[in-house]
Amino acid sequence: MELDADGRAVRLSNPDKVYFPDKGYTKKDVADYFLAVGPGILRALRDRPTTLQRFVDGVEGEFFYQKRAPKNLPDWTPTARIEFPSGRHADEMCPTELGAVLWAANLGTLTFHPWPVRRADTDHPDELRIDLDPQPGTDYADAVRAAHELRSVLDDHGLRGWPKTSGGRGLHVFVPIVPEWTFTQVRRAAIAAGRELERRMPDRVTTAWWKEERGERIFVDYNQTARDRTIASAYSVRPFPHAPVSAPLRWDEVDDVEPRDFDIRTMPRRFAEVGDLHADMDEHAFRLDGLLELARRDEHEHELGDLPYPPEYPKMPGEPKRVQPSRARKEDEGGTA
Repeated sequence: MELDADGRAVRLSNPDKVYFPDKGYTKKDVADYFLAVGPGILRALRDRPTTLQRFVDGVEGEFFYQKRAPKNLPDWTPTARIEFPSGRHADEMCPTELGAVLWAANLGTLTFHPWPVRRADTDHPDELRIDLDPQPGTDYADAVRAAHELRSVLDDHGLRGWPKTSGGRGLHVFVPIVPEWTFTQVRRAAIAAGRELERRMPDRVTTAWWKEERGERIFVDYNQTARDRTIASAYSVRPFPHAPVSAPLRWDEVDDVEPRDFDIRTMPRRFAEVGDLHADMDEHAFRLDGLLELARRDEHEHELGDLPYPPEYPKMPGEPKRVQPSRARKEDEGGTA
């Protein structure tokens, strides 16, 4: 069948294919959802190199991440060349119209992972993205408490954040920034914000990279700001049985909602009522000077340097030993013996 995406005819094959067996939701239901929230998801993806998380056999089947633009990408969808930490590169699709979202949905894409850059400049992020990730023993309510204090941290450093549900148990806070800093500098700012939040809520928040050190706290996943690390976009569908979505929120409703409130059936109604709550993000661009000065003070006054990168990254300058702490202790004890 063909769908009309703002005047663009997009073919949808196998529309009755079931993607969410528990709910009976089909490929056509997913496509209809993206049409219903079209202006919102296009705003979140527009001109951004985007990785596709594809579930060609639905959420109970295998999935894969497609970083390189598919060979059959329509000529009306541009691409941008991005560089991976390894030095290799790839051309990723950059949606500029709703038809590109529907075209990707036809390939089984549920979750869109846009880079925090635009195709005109893929080396300088224009968003600082902070991921508040509940660890075992914590839940959404704990993430909410951390998010409110994070809002205060950002405000104290001249920044404003826009919150959204992750689609799981966590919260994401996005800050539009002037695109003049590198990925390394933006990550440094994220670490500084995380450490300040940790100082204010030491029993509830952690920046510890190693899981054995996190405890029952909210983890500020600073590495989500590293090059080639992405966060699910607003309005993306998440691969859980009830078909939840990542929902933009107002700060005054963060306490009162539950992530399960937002799925491919309920979100279209909400969107029709309130529109895209993040629509004004593109009207702002904040500076990171305050957080980078905080990072400088942490480094020089508190001897708090860099934190570990993910394991697949090359060793970075100034990075501490990338060894699990318990293993490092055993190695030290063995060396001493």
